[in-house]
Amino acid sequence: MIAVVAVGLLAAGPGEADSGPAAIIAEGATVQLAASGFAFTEGPAADADGNVYFTDQPNDRILKWSPDGEVSVFMEPTGRANGLVFDREGNLVACADADNQLVRISPDRAVEVLVADFNGQQLNGPNDAWVAPDGGIYFTDPYYQRDYWTRTEPDLESQDVYYLSPDGALSVVDAGLDQPNGIVGSAAGDRLYVADIGAGVTYVYDRAVDGRLSNKRAFAPMGSDGMTLDTAGNLYLTGKGVTVFDAAGRQIANVPVPEDWTANVTFGGQDRSILFITAMDSVYTLQMAVRGAD
Repeated sequence: MIAVVAVGLLAAGPGEADSGPAAIIAEGATVQLAASGFAFTEGPAADADGNVYFTDQPNDRILKWSPDGEVSVFMEPTGRANGLVFDREGNLVACADADNQLVRISPDRAVEVLVADFNGQQLNGPNDAWVAPDGGIYFTDPYYQRDYWTRTEPDLESQDVYYLSPDGALSVVDAGLDQPNGIVGSAAGDRLYVADIGAGVTYVYDRAVDGRLSNKRAFAPMGSDGMTLDTAGNLYLTGKGVTVFDAAGRQIANVPVPEDWTANVTFGGQDRSILFITAMDSVYTLQMAVRGAD
């Protein structure tokens, strides 16, 4: 059962960090419970119309939230889809760890496997992905043991960040992280952010036009399950609520969410001004004064 309700909750106030929350959250806005009754929500991604697709991984389904508040099932089963992102043609790219693959799902639900393995070895479990302006895809590959797997240990020794080039070549672009998870890139495609949730740090890299990464440096002193950016360059990290860092890496806000864990976040709505938050068995929204970066 999907319950759709709305309740006011405390959002971060101007005194919690500095003037940041007042600058990014719409005046008077509070966190709203948009829907509940799921098992565990993850992977939100907004389409061109502002609808947000998200996963309920234990129930193996992808759901769709529309700006009018309606929630419907888009697809099931999904190959245990986790993180989602839209490509430039309006297809969903999904990290599907039933068989540890990266797949593309068309609007009519046709599924194409983009990545099945790495050099003949099974991936750990693709988790989150980001599509660059040129169509290349970055994704994280941490190992989280799933109860629906027959294996009990990884094939690969390393938990890495991968890049699938527009011509289909797969390569490792950063190796040996503790447990890479959330990932997002700038709208211009010149920067990539990766959260190493195992190490408790989020990194930023410079990105070249050929997809290579350089100049890795720590950006925020925390990891994240999922993340997003707004047009001002603020980075939104998840875990305990939603923590926001400005473009210089200074924390400017923390938005409390009434769940034990906040898994992921994106911007939805027709003007991309609604912060959409997946957290445990529910999803939440918050009206913002800023918009999400495309």
